[in-house]
Formats: sequence, C-alpha cells, structure tokens
Amino acid sequence: MTLTLPSPASPLKIGTRGSPLALAQAYETRRRLMAAFDLPEEAFEIVIIKTTGDDAALIAKDKPLKDLGGKGLFTKEIEEDLLSGAIDIAVHSMKDMPVDQPEGLLLDTYLPREDTRDAFVSPHAKSLADLPSGAVVGTSSLRRRAQLLNYRPDLTVVEFRGNVQTRLKKLGDGVADCTFLAMAGLSRLGMKEAAASAISPEEMLPAVAQGAIGIERRADDANTAELLAAIHDTPTGQRLAAERAFLAALDGSCETPIAALAELDGDTLRLRGEVLRPDGSESLSEDRTAPIEQGAELGREMAQSLLAKAGPGFFDWRG
Repeated sequence: MTLTLPSPASPLKIGTRGSPLALAQAYETRRRLMAAFDLPEEAFEIVIIKTTGDDAALIAKDKPLKDLGGKGLFTKEIEEDLLSGAIDIAVHSMKDMPVDQPEGLLLDTYLPREDTRDAFVSPHAKSLADLPSGAVVGTSSLRRRAQLLNYRPDLTVVEFRGNVQTRLKKLGDGVADCTFLAMAGLSRLGMKEAAASAISPEEMLPAVAQGAIGIERRADDANTAELLAAIHDTPTGQRLAAERAFLAALDGSCETPIAALAELDGDTLRLRGEVLRPDGSESLSEDRTAPIEQGAELGREMAQSLLAKAGPGFFDWRG
C-alpha cells in the first residue's frame, strides 16, 4: 500500500476534548506525527468535541462518575464523530477509556507513557501523613477515595469534579484541604509545581493506564493505521495490555475501585494489582511477574485470583 500523507489541503483531523490537558495531549500527538513524517503543522486540524462529561452542570453537581454514566461520558461523542468520518483519529487519556471499544474502532496506538504516580496537592500539607485527623479530601475518583479511607479512615472525603484547573480553583476556594491529580497531567500542562509531593505506588497504586495517551482510529482505515504505527510506543502498549486485561477481567465499569501498574525489566513484566471496597474497609492485592509476551494473560490470572480471594460477598454493595 502506498502511504498517503496528510497535507494542508487535506489535513488529518484530530478529535479531542477541549480541556487544557486534552488539548496538550492532542498537540503532543500532532508534534510526533509532524516529526515522524516531516510535515507542517497545517497538515493537521485539531477538532474540539464537547462530550457529555464536559457539561458544566454535571461538573458542578460533584457526583461520583458512576452515578453520571461512567467513563463513556468522556468518549461517546468523540467516538461517534470518528465512526462518521468527521474526524480521522481521537486522542484520549487512557485511564478514562472503557475496556471495550465500539464496533468499527480500534485503540492500538500509545505514546510513551509519562509519570504514573498520583500527585498530592494541598496549600497546607506536604503529604498525606501531614493531614490532621478529620481533614477534608476532595476527589472524584472511586479508587482514590477507597485507597485513602483504607490508609487514613480518619479523613473526610468529598466529591470533587472538573478538569485540573477547576479542581485547583475549588481547592483555592477552600472546598477541601487537599486533592489528588495525576503527575502526568501536571507535567503535560507544565504545572508540576502544583504538586506538594508525588505519591509512590507503594503508598497509592495508580489507576489502570494512568499517564498514557491512546490514539483511536477506524478499524478499516489502513492508511491512518500506517501513519500511527510510526509513533506507537511498544513498551507502553505491553504495559497497558497487562493492566487493561486485569481491569477487564475484574470489572470494566467505574463501579469498582481498581488500581494496577505494570513495569518492564528486561524481558520480564511485573504487575501489581489492587481491588478495594469503596469505603476502604478491605483491600486485596497481588504482585506477580511473567514474560512480557504473557502480560495480558498475567492480568487475567491475577484478576481471577483476586476475585477468588474476595469471595462471594465482596461486591454485594453494588447491588
């Protein structure tokens, strides 16, 4: 097949949400494609798509994501435009992506993964350990809520929705004493100084695929597939294969607090996984290694092991 490159006359349309972080990810994708094929910026068009999850009224409600419709809130409209041909590719934060894609779409290109750690953000304290008993923590993450309450049951956790800037404003307004963001997002925004500290995975295991950017395309678009192959980062793909297989086998919804982190060492993949009750009263975890090519299988095996450990009553709270 002869590769057809985008041009100013026929630009590649890159779909994205309109938040500063989403745009930073789209710009990074554009930069990498420009460099890979020596193309001008005008050969690409950034198309901003408003998703249900970007609705200001929903953000203001500060309700859990699962009560608002789950991860699909941030992808539905973008994927509809991708399927219709209104855009050529879609750029996503991988931790926001459901494990299943709509028929006709593929998510198989990943940029090099950023810092996977959570950032502790507070105007008053340097770390979780510094928070006084009863301190108010703002987070919209079911995972972070459960992990916090497991580690510090004396804290008060409140819902805290919105993009990075919105959450920092709420923190400045005194809605909470601290919050948590992804170090990767702060780095991509040039705002690493907003973090009082970075939390090690030993203290708080990150979300599945945290720090990774994924690029979605139409399954039948062979030309775009060849373009994207030039910027795909294989190690990130290998790590996410294990983490997302773990997530899919446990619960691909937003209704269960799940954390996982895969790391590579030579030909070996190490996977750490955790599942918790939402109130933090119980946490189950495993830490295993396997050859890299067996990463997805390892993820599924770990999930089954944790489901067996959890027993029949562990997920009863979901109704």
